[in-house]
Amino acid sequence: MVNLLNRRVVFAKFSFMGLACCCPLMMIRKRSMRLNLIALKQIHGVLVVKGITSDLQSLRKLLLSYIISFHGNMDYARKLFEGIPLPDLFIWNSMIRGYAHSSNSLDAISIYRRMKGRGLSPNCFTFSYLLKACTKLSSPCMGSQFHGMITKLGFLSDAFVRNSLISMHANCGELAIASLLCGDADEPDVVASSALIAGYLARGELGIARRLFDELLYKDLVCWNIMMGGYAKQGEMEKARELFDRAPLRDVVSWNTMIAGYALKGPEKQALEMFEQMLKTDEKPDEATVVSLLSSCANSGSLEIGQRIHSWLSETQQSRRITLIGNALINMYAKCGSLENAMVVFREMKERDVWTWNSIFGALALHGQAKDTVQLFDEMLTEGVTPNEVSFLCVLGACSHGGMLDDGRRYFSLMKEEYNIKPNIKHYGCLVDMLGRAGLLKEAFEVVNSMRIKPSAIIWRTLLGACRIHGDIELGELAREKIRKMRGDASGDYVLMSNIYASNGEWIGVEKVRKLMDERGVRKVAGCTQVDVDNKKRT
Repeated sequence: MVNLLNRRVVFAKFSFMGLACCCPLMMIRKRSMRLNLIALKQIHGVLVVKGITSDLQSLRKLLLSYIISFHGNMDYARKLFEGIPLPDLFIWNSMIRGYAHSSNSLDAISIYRRMKGRGLSPNCFTFSYLLKACTKLSSPCMGSQFHGMITKLGFLSDAFVRNSLISMHANCGELAIASLLCGDADEPDVVASSALIAGYLARGELGIARRLFDELLYKDLVCWNIMMGGYAKQGEMEKARELFDRAPLRDVVSWNTMIAGYALKGPEKQALEMFEQMLKTDEKPDEATVVSLLSSCANSGSLEIGQRIHSWLSETQQSRRITLIGNALINMYAKCGSLENAMVVFREMKERDVWTWNSIFGALALHGQAKDTVQLFDEMLTEGVTPNEVSFLCVLGACSHGGMLDDGRRYFSLMKEEYNIKPNIKHYGCLVDMLGRAGLLKEAFEVVNSMRIKPSAIIWRTLLGACRIHGDIELGELAREKIRKMRGDASGDYVLMSNIYASNGEWIGVEKVRKLMDERGVRKVAGCTQVDVDNKKRT
């Protein structure tokens, strides 16, 4: 298995280098043998101009470069593929491989069907890519069909195909089939066993996974990391740490697993201690390490630790270069109460994606800066950044809390009409809340009744709260009844209705609500307060 993977990596490298040699154009601005997308398109142009687009060897290398590089640029790879009159099996397999690893995994299946329609027979690589697509699609039914074809065509003896089958069945929850395949192998395979262990861990079967792990005579680093990760995800950090300390080797994944586990499951101070230990080793932290730590600081409110991490990032010049880290820093500073530092990070970032803007919107919203959120949203549109669902949710929430009704209506229309984003329940919730705060209760009810999706209990409770503020008894009764039908009797809903009657001086109505609560056995839950005393919570 390892040899097969090594063969693929080496082949990919040689293909990449061979492509550079076949075109003089590639010698221009070549940096560390990494090609950029513009350069590849230039190569394609040279091939067209020179009239050698029928040269399959050059086209193979060009196509593979699109697929392997740039995280799978399948749009341009597809255009190139469609222009090849007689693609061979390698080219078909390359396309299947690219789509199998992309977000459009279903296209791998359609490409395979086209290949079969052309009369080409699949090989072991074809099936391994197709099984990867089935894994990503979580389609055990389709995977089982390919399993039958593999058996019929005699590819089950191929170690790579068998391991792909085990991984597919394990990931899709068919652990009995995966176990049977693993047990039928001529020799124990650590790759197959690791896939099976990962399958059991994904379903919370830590006991079975640990038994399989302990039974393995040879465990590679991937296997150790999988088992560590299984414990960490379940919050069993002591067992994860025991494996971490016992592991003969560690890589950045090992450290990240432990740091992320402590960051999410606690104790959070251990995450920083692990980070400081990691800095003393030869293993360098990557963006996943830093994002986990910053997430820990954000959740615990540890501003001082977050600033120390930021200082280390500044020394290594990472905070400005890596967008994901910048986004995490913004989130950390916002949740730790330092909006000023969050804005500084935002303004200093060299590259900003839509999630960067969303992060700063969230930071401003967290600190009640509704007008600044709206101004920054307009700045994002001016810079040509395309907002997504989260962007509009942030700005609509800001308009709601800031009482900016006209702006809110404009953004809601903009989202639907210009950006073709269908409003979800949260977008409608913001609009209803906005109208309710403004006292436009009838319009808010019309929005709820015209929604293309079923209103949730939260939407109706938002309306009930608005009725409480503006003293609308009739609509309040309607909203409370809708809530009762959806989620049963809740004391808070009755209290809100009682307050609506009281604010209007309708004391008979107040008595009626209280009587209903008694008849239906609804009890108001007493409030309580928790304080920390000697690091222990006291109620």
